[in-house]
Amino acid sequence: MKVVICGAGISGLALAHRMHAHGWDVVVLERTPGPRSQGYMIDFFGPGFDAAEAMGLLPGLRERAHQIDEASYVDAAGRTTAHLTFARFAAAERGRLLSLLRSDLEAELRAQLPDGVELRYGAGVAEVRDEPGGVSVGVTDGTRLVADLLVGADGVHSTVRRLVFGEERRFLRYLGFHTSAFQFHDPVVEEATRHRVCLTDTPRRQMGIYGLGAGRVATFTVHRTADPTLPADARSAVQEAYRSLGWLVPRALAACPPSSEVFYDQVAQIEMPRWSRGRVALLGDACAAVSLLAGQGASLGLGGAYVLAEELAAAPTVEAGLERYERTWRPVTADRQEAGRRAARWFLPASQRQVRLRRVALKLGRLPGLDRALVRAVAGDPTPVVARLAAR
Repeated sequence: MKVVICGAGISGLALAHRMHAHGWDVVVLERTPGPRSQGYMIDFFGPGFDAAEAMGLLPGLRERAHQIDEASYVDAAGRTTAHLTFARFAAAERGRLLSLLRSDLEAELRAQLPDGVELRYGAGVAEVRDEPGGVSVGVTDGTRLVADLLVGADGVHSTVRRLVFGEERRFLRYLGFHTSAFQFHDPVVEEATRHRVCLTDTPRRQMGIYGLGAGRVATFTVHRTADPTLPADARSAVQEAYRSLGWLVPRALAACPPSSEVFYDQVAQIEMPRWSRGRVALLGDACAAVSLLAGQGASLGLGGAYVLAEELAAAPTVEAGLERYERTWRPVTADRQEAGRRAARWFLPASQRQVRLRRVALKLGRLPGLDRALVRAVAGDPTPVVARLAAR
């Protein structure tokens, strides 16, 4: 059996691991010329953590993890207005939580990729045709692959989804925000934000800054806008949108790299009535993006890949495996999508009054009982799906 996976991100690489482990021939296509270095710092826990443990990835991920002690909201002078300690989240997850750069999670998946997996950069999917008992895939480099299964793990703006299921506008729910992420070198900023995530306590727009060590700094931004159109120049757009913010923001904007090194996108969700058609299936953000507001996107991407591979391995046919995968995994992603929509107001308040209300809520969250409720509201309810499959 042969599978072609479109997308060498977290979902695609994790699926390549598991499909190879189950005896499939695996080809991974990635349209970009090489690995991407952009992306957020993520809190990695939940189903993805369970899957990483089952796949033997945790030792390498622990080595790549960063020490983050707290998330601090700061005003224009850098004074802390509210904070959340990561120890509370770690305790809620029984210590099963790591702070990782998204790019480092991808790097570990690549480093542990079995030798038998073919990974082709600079090669995307150009055409998809049904074949008896399989699928024919035209590649942008002019080659053609015939496989038993094609999986689109190519993100919110999936090419496979467009070719097989229809135009993006049919499935994309724009949530009213733009976001970006980039890295730069500044020892002053790195020292001021070491071991913590610093978030500007501001309405309508927010920058998060965190030190990575050795003078390296990572940042992410999110701002409200009714227009989903992406700018032609990401660097200029970021500098214009956040130039009014104080504290360390001007230094970060001055160090913003060229647009080619800046991740910039809409904050959106993908909602689809079906995740597969014939011998073509979608995975991760391509079929069920939960958005920045919901969190756990990387964890759900890795966890979903594990579920897909295990359900295919246990089913009598590919079609039956795809049905089982969707039936098992859709409720998990639907729950996080709903949480993301609920989070829109408190994640980035629309007014200064709402900023003040958020401060009060965070302070009340330190009280016994309420602290657990706050952590669960952010982290979501635990799911045993991956652990159950791993023990099967």
